Amino acid sequence: MKNYKNVVFVLASAAVLSLATVGCDRTVQRSEETNVKSDGTVKTKDTTVTEHPDGTVTKTEEKKKTTPNP
Repeated sequence: MKNYKNVVFVLASAAVLSLATVGCDRTVQRSEETNVKSDGTVKTKDTTVTEHPDGTVTKTEEKKKTTPNP
């Protein structure tokens, strides 16, 4: 009975550890550029490069434009 508990504990620990390390994306690079024009318009460009657990790399660009209220 004691041996059975040890085996179950080891298997459960291995399962939790493998789930904790497999499903995470890793951010490789992140940059943000902000430009402000003379009329108060703000343009922001956010670029993120992530590496997935299977080795694929994804580049995401997000652009925002904010104009001031008159």
